[in-house]
Amino acid sequence: MVQTDTYYMQQALREAQKAFDAGEVPIGAVLVMQDRIIARAHNQVELLKDPTAHAEVLAITAACDQMGAKYLPDATLYVTLEPCLMCSGALFWSKIGRIVFGANDPGNGYAQKVKTSPFHPKTKLEGGLLAQECLALMQGFFKNRR
Repeated sequence: MVQTDTYYMQQALREAQKAFDAGEVPIGAVLVMQDRIIARAHNQVELLKDPTAHAEVLAITAACDQMGAKYLPDATLYVTLEPCLMCSGALFWSKIGRIVFGANDPGNGYAQKVKTSPFHPKTKLEGGLLAQECLALMQGFFKNRR
């Protein structure tokens, strides 16, 4: 069964909710190939005490391990927040085929840090899918922390 971008972003939102429930910044990601989720992840920075344990990086690592490959040109990453510069670098090196993100991140997103795309030249990028839902989860998290 072929799923839609919305379905996969909803799955990323489920991952983000797991992060929220664990006291992590609520960002979730799923990696899809051939209409199948091959990796799921959410932020685990606090749990792992690792500043690189972002949802995108954990999803890339899991997908590459499962596929037995270091490149993912046929994969799509669905992530609830615009990737940061660190995650953009990991996505560049994975040669990911497509990135679909939810909400923009005006404070830490890649677009605030660089003038040109930090992604592989063949990577397709789309933003704003379920942005309100993604943003509401982030805002709820930080509101509760204050």
